[in-house]
Order: sequence, then structure tokens, then C-alpha cells
Amino acid sequence: MTPAQTLEFLYGLQMFGIKLGLDNIRALLQSAGNPQEDYGIIHVAGTNGKGSVCAYLQQIYHEAGYRVGVYTSPHLHRFNERISINSQQITDEALVALVEELRENNLEVPATFFEFTTALALLYFSRQQVDLVVLEVGMGGRLDATNVVQPLVSVITPVSDDHGDYLGTTLVEIAAEKGGIIKPGVPVVIGKQDEEALTVLQQIVTEQQAPAFLYGDDYVVDYVLNGVAGSYRVMTPECSWAPLTPGLPGDHQSQNMSSALMVVDCLQSKGFPVAGEVVYSAVADTRWPGRLEWWPDSLVPVLLDGAHNVAGATALAAYLADQKISKIRWVAGFKADKDMAAVVTVLLPVLTRVYCVAPPVEAAYPPAYVVTFLNTNGVVACRYDAVATALAAALDECEEDEVVVVAGSLFLVAACREWLLTNE
Repeated sequence: MTPAQTLEFLYGLQMFGIKLGLDNIRALLQSAGNPQEDYGIIHVAGTNGKGSVCAYLQQIYHEAGYRVGVYTSPHLHRFNERISINSQQITDEALVALVEELRENNLEVPATFFEFTTALALLYFSRQQVDLVVLEVGMGGRLDATNVVQPLVSVITPVSDDHGDYLGTTLVEIAAEKGGIIKPGVPVVIGKQDEEALTVLQQIVTEQQAPAFLYGDDYVVDYVLNGVAGSYRVMTPECSWAPLTPGLPGDHQSQNMSSALMVVDCLQSKGFPVAGEVVYSAVADTRWPGRLEWWPDSLVPVLLDGAHNVAGATALAAYLADQKISKIRWVAGFKADKDMAAVVTVLLPVLTRVYCVAPPVEAAYPPAYVVTFLNTNGVVACRYDAVATALAAALDECEEDEVVVVAGSLFLVAACREWLLTNE
């Protein structure tokens, strides 16, 4: 197969939809000799902050001298972004070879897109002899394809409304699914949680007899009072780091950074020590495109952010307030399964005008409905048929005291980012 044919095959697996369960992934991995047993694994679940925690961990262990594989989703521009080693994406040649191998050995396995790509990533990491893998859950946790692994440590970032059609309609149900990655005796780092979610996760911890490290109790983060903006101190049971200046913007990133450092604490005695000076440089060097990312080459200030739920919108609003930004022209678009009204309501106070467009996904929230909701709430909004048209209009109309914000869907961010890459 050519690289294009390989991607056509992989995306063709989406016809099988989303199937939560572990039978297919176990069959795929067994055919490859269970490669997931060849390296240490950090398993990361949650609703918001998973990608940021993975980015911090990748940078820390890479700068510490380890060979680090990272599996995340979705990608922004190329499928290959999902599978990387020390920030280097899987090559087209390796992708083609491994897809052909897995396909030939599993003709009778009706694997979904995510199941197949998860097996592909885990096999690639084994063949490339990595030391450590940072593995991001795709959806939920308990029945997610990644949950076939036995990690050294698990992480659960803040839990909020997420994929209600699959995970449940209440925070209790969703937290139970996310907590499904907690395994007997395996340490778990639990980020800041609402009380309902925390209660569920603690119940699972007790049932599994897993050592748990809770944000705010076992590890904490606070400001360093030295006049340096964005400077923090993180304290874990065995370590204290200060001052830390995270490379990812937004005060909420201090929480994600602290969860990553709690993982570092847990793995210090498990064969993966990290020197203190590495931590300081690595957290400052961490980048995560499309998440509170200022576009550097635009004549008009453009902020790209993947916020697509209330928690993400709240973090975005807090960042805008911290930056003293009170007027934004918002290029907005949502997937059909998102709570559009709740996300929009969070940002209403700073909206000057909204440019509504459907993100490039199969099921998008109708832009006309978004326009109606905004107009009803006193905000001028217009519908656009193409992402490029909406973004170009926002840039053209943006005034001196305003910024353009792209948010509502990571797929929308990716499309706008591609336009900026080719038109700025």
C-alpha cells in the first residue's frame, strides 16, 4: 500500500463506528506478541487536560534522556501526529508496514479505527524500543481500547460532561467510566475534581486497593510570591519545585503541570528517575498546539483554543480575563454532541461578534441554531458556509482593541490553523 492507501484503509474502519470493549484490541495485540508488555506505560484519562499532561510528561522524560513514545488523539493536521517518539512523528514508511502486518494477521477481527490505531501505536513503540510510553485514553476509560495495558502509574485529569451518549448523562456515571483505568495496586494520580466525581473515583480506589495521590491533598500547586507572573511551586510527597514557569499558557495549566510532576514523583523509584534541573527546563519548554495558542505570524491577534465544553470554555474565559482581553470576535463551531448553549453562555460577556460555521466533522451542530441562540442573547452573529470565509471575515473586521478567537471544536481549530499556515 501507498501512504494514501494506508490512510484510506484506516479511515475506512470508521464504518465500524465506536465500540467500547477490549476483545478486538486484545486479539490485535496478541497477534503481534503483546508489544504493550515491552515498556513502561503512563495511562492518562479524564475530560480536560489529558493532552496537556501528556505533553508535559513527554517533554520531561525526553529531556531526562529517555526514549518516550506518545499516543494521543485526535490529530490537528496529519494522522502521524498521533504516534510519536521524542516528538518525532511515525514515518509514512513505518505506518504502511505496520498497517499491512496487522491487517494481514487480523482479517477476521472487525476492529474500529481507534482499536486498530491503538494496536498500531503499541506495536510501533515496541519495535522502536522505547523506554516509556505516555498513553492517552480515547474515550472514557473502562472499555477504551487503551485499557488493555498494565501501567506503572495512571492519571485521571478533571472529569466533566463528556460523550454522554456513550459514557452516561451524569457526572457520577462519567467518572465511573473514567475511573475504570484504575487497577489493583497501581498508583493513580487524581487531578482536581468536582465533589461528585471525586467520591466515585475514591470508591474505585478503595475497591482496587490502589495507592492514590489527590490534587490539593497529596500534591499541591500555588503561586510563587516573587513578582514573577506565571511562576508556581509544586509540592509532592517527595519533592518540591519552585519557581516553575510552564510553557503552556493559562492558570489551569499549573494544575496539569502539577499532575505530571506527581507522576514524576511516583516513577522516581520505579526505574525512571528525573533530575530536578530537567524538570525546570522541560516544563518551560512544553508546547501543545491548538490549546491557548497565539498565532505568531498574524497581523491581527489570533488565539486558537480547543475548548469545546463548559470546563474548557471556563478556562478560556479565565485566561482572557487574566490577559485583560474584554472584546473578542469568535469564530465558533461545534460537534453535534456538545452542549453549545452552555459553552456559549460562559463566553457571552466578552463577545463582540460571532462567526458561526460548521467544523469539518460528520455531525456538526447547525450553525444557524448557534446564530439564533446568540442573537436571542443580544450578540451579533452570522452564519458562514466555509471555515476559511468565517475566519477571513473575522480577521478583516477585527478592530484595534479586539482579538480573534477560534474555539468550540479542535477540528475547527485545525481547519483554521491550516488556513493560517497557507494564507498569512
